[in-house]
Amino acid sequence: MATAAEPQAEKRDKRPSTAPFKVVPETRELRDRVRAEAARFGKTFDRAKPFTKQSLRSMGELLLKGVGLGEQYLGFTMVCLTNEFWREQVQAIDFKRRLLLMPHCLKHAEGCPADYDEFGLDCRKCGACSIADFKTRAEDLGYKVLVSEGTPIVLKIIVSGHVDAIVGVACLNVLEKALDKVLIAGVPCVAVPLLSSNCRSTSVDEDWVAELIDLRTEPPATKTKSYVHLMRAAHKLCEEPELSRLAPRMRVKPVPGATVATAAPPGNGKLAADPLAQHEHIAYDWLAQGGKRSRPMITLAAYDALKGALGTLSEDKIDLPDSARHTALAIEAFHKASLVHDDIEDDDTFRYGRATLHRQYGVSTAINVGDYLIGLGYRLVSRERKKLGGDCTADILDCLANAHLKLSEGQGAELLWRDAKEKSLTALDALKIYALKTAPAFEAALYAGIRLAGPVEKYEKMISDFSRHLGIAFQILNDLKDWDGDSDNKLVAGQDVLSARPTLLLALALENSGSAEKAELLSLINQCQSEAARIGKPGHPPEAIHAESAKIIDRVRHIFTQADVFNKADKLVEKYRARAEAIADEVEPTELRELLYFMVDTILDRQPPPPVEQEAPPLVQLSI
Repeated sequence: MATAAEPQAEKRDKRPSTAPFKVVPETRELRDRVRAEAARFGKTFDRAKPFTKQSLRSMGELLLKGVGLGEQYLGFTMVCLTNEFWREQVQAIDFKRRLLLMPHCLKHAEGCPADYDEFGLDCRKCGACSIADFKTRAEDLGYKVLVSEGTPIVLKIIVSGHVDAIVGVACLNVLEKALDKVLIAGVPCVAVPLLSSNCRSTSVDEDWVAELIDLRTEPPATKTKSYVHLMRAAHKLCEEPELSRLAPRMRVKPVPGATVATAAPPGNGKLAADPLAQHEHIAYDWLAQGGKRSRPMITLAAYDALKGALGTLSEDKIDLPDSARHTALAIEAFHKASLVHDDIEDDDTFRYGRATLHRQYGVSTAINVGDYLIGLGYRLVSRERKKLGGDCTADILDCLANAHLKLSEGQGAELLWRDAKEKSLTALDALKIYALKTAPAFEAALYAGIRLAGPVEKYEKMISDFSRHLGIAFQILNDLKDWDGDSDNKLVAGQDVLSARPTLLLALALENSGSAEKAELLSLINQCQSEAARIGKPGHPPEAIHAESAKIIDRVRHIFTQADVFNKADKLVEKYRARAEAIADEVEPTELRELLYFMVDTILDRQPPPPVEQEAPPLVQLSI
């Protein structure tokens, strides 16, 4: 009889797609058969380390072969195996620290009396569908409940500290795409697949859902390594009271218990009359704004990987020295400064779902706030010199200065191209700009964490090469995302074209189009440059962008599609991902290698674009 494979491979193999293997077994007997065999496999798991996709797939193939079923059930089988891996750890977490994630497609497609509003579905007054039963049962136990098809918010909820485990219900496509990140991060999670991917009036094995909701037992002896505590530590750096503890305000002391945004509002009392205090508040408020805070997390996790894997401990026992926290906060301050300046140079309209800083306070103030954050970042590191020693402090500061030079070079090259009359651009040109613009931030974050832990010489080339491949792949993904639009920064697709940026997508189109299309494309880019001053200005919000610009975006998309640009870009992402993983394969110790894999998986994650039409808002209920 087949036996379970190891849950964590030492080195990575090429990761095949599971797209053709997402059939839910048609009968309950078949589903129960797979679940029972997965439970048998679960008795042999080593739960000290989380799954990789490769090992999970291998186990799924082995299981199906052992019970004589076809690989079309592989996705379902992988969910069952994942459930068995995490079951003990989920059921050991208090109900009040769990999130129930439900799809709104389980409601009755016709005749549902519950409205979607800021309070979500008022199921208690209805009870006509399974959502009501599950939601009411979970809330009675103490669960937080989220009814949503889009789940990028889930990891934010985990990182914020509201919940420690997830019980999910979704179709196999959503389970693979939406829960990848939380599984990679080591978040205990169990799930029940919907019986079909039909987004209207689908069904589920209701007793299975009820069983998972009711899971409860004592904590297991073995706890899986997780990055969640380090992710939470990175987020807390920019939240009060930790922010003001690490970087004490010089002008105004925050109100105890207040958030950064409310600690000292610009229009409040004495602050409004004190421009120094107001400027400080604007800078701290911007530093606290949104984002994944992946860069400071990288610094903390790199230090942790070389100093005993503290991330395996509970949150209240994690022991990161202030020198590491100060340096990680400096990394975030530099990142936020670069965003301020980048938004000004590109005249972007939105960042983190709100107006960019220069749109709120003017260009001059925004430039100065960016400069202030740069100074704050350097001071956070330099004032640790007594604890770190002169050599360590100098090495970190030199790395940060080098990152600033590279970033400025890359951004400068982009701006000069944008303002040039002749706009020739090759893919190699674009990749050079990407290596300078994006990779230095990852390099600085990784280098700083490793150097804080000790000598760095044997890692220097690895850090540079790995960060370059990772940064290039990340920027290409960002280009692709620009054509999807998003809810945070680019509310309209094609903004890179309208801003006349030298993207890889444009370079690929110029290299792979006929002379007529190439000439048309350059003409359209020049037209966008001449109109850039009008696009996105007050009175021209993205949702009301004028018809001419919309036509330009449609035409450029058509040329890009003809030149197969999007597929070529996707292949380049995989190429640079593979290069980054190949470098990680050779890294010791294991803890640092696993961190590099985690960086690749999370930084290069691409969520599917939002659907054009939805029955309800992406986030319709969160009981917290």
